[in-house]
Amino acid sequence: MKVKTRNLLQRAGRSAVPLLAAGLVLAGCGVDSGQSKEDKAVSGHEQTAEQAVNETKAGENEAHDKENLERVGGQEVADSLLGGEYERLYNQFSDDLKQAVTLDQFRSMGKQFTANISSFEQTSEMRLNGYRHYVWANAQGTKGLSATLDESSTIAGIQILEHAAFPATDVAYSKTKFQPPFEGDWLVFWGGHNSFLNYHYEYEPVRYAYDLVVERDGFSYQGDPAKNESYFAFGQNVLAPADGVVVAVVDGIPDNVPVGQMNEAQPAGNVVTIRHENGEYSMIAHFKNGSILVQEGDAVSAGQVIGQCGNSGNSSEPHIHFQVSPPSELDTIATTIPVSFESGAKPVRGDILTGSKPRS
Repeated sequence: MKVKTRNLLQRAGRSAVPLLAAGLVLAGCGVDSGQSKEDKAVSGHEQTAEQAVNETKAGENEAHDKENLERVGGQEVADSLLGGEYERLYNQFSDDLKQAVTLDQFRSMGKQFTANISSFEQTSEMRLNGYRHYVWANAQGTKGLSATLDESSTIAGIQILEHAAFPATDVAYSKTKFQPPFEGDWLVFWGGHNSFLNYHYEYEPVRYAYDLVVERDGFSYQGDPAKNESYFAFGQNVLAPADGVVVAVVDGIPDNVPVGQMNEAQPAGNVVTIRHENGEYSMIAHFKNGSILVQEGDAVSAGQVIGQCGNSGNSSEPHIHFQVSPPSELDTIATTIPVSFESGAKPVRGDILTGSKPRS
């Protein structure tokens, strides 16, 4: 029986590494161009009233400048925002980010957003390719804040958003227990139950999907970033996540050139869909062109090598897109459910998920 696999990635657009997406987006790149002033001094033992006033103002300005020059660390952004330190944060914005929003606009949006919020809790931290990405949520989980800083603490992106919530489906985990569809340690680039942790979350067809990359020493690649072979994930074995029968295979779609080329017309790229014993489906997307080792109708075992990780479809760099769908009476996969992993792990953005050895 064939299963009609809808273009589940079509609405979600690129499935890996948009810097910031949705809601209020302030994103850019570059380095901070903060300025310091020379110290002012008044000579002599006697001062006129005007000199005294000028000296006082100079001291105040100097203290103000010193505060602004003390750069906010990544983990301190949320507290700084709650503390009303808008100018201090703004001084760390990249030049591109400053062109996107003025200080007055940032202050106005910040005050409106933080009204009635007493604290933020950090929910994710991820270091990758020269940037650190942070995510916070308020106590109720209804509002989120994310920030992206480079190695010099220049704020390259900042985003505030009121979270959409889907509590009924957030707890509807798969009955099938899955193993990760790979060997070794992979970084969760997108995963979790809000749109800051998981870019897919606002789109029902891919809401609980994961995007995973291989990270080493804070980078997903070594060498020329415009070559797929430079990425640690490219060519890595992809494993069947549970026993089942292959019901759909797409192969023959070329791998993209990283950084700048994506295939929006065929968003999933090369893909394998497996139906499991209880009727649930798993789908793995973006296989390397020509690497898929299974075909429709094949029975597969958990841990069996079924292909290699690639960069096909609507993908900006080599990675694995993994999602699970509930049984469908119409034999049409149209939504996703949270993944139950054998280990009990519930990984989110920035976590490391460990796979197992392939089974022969």
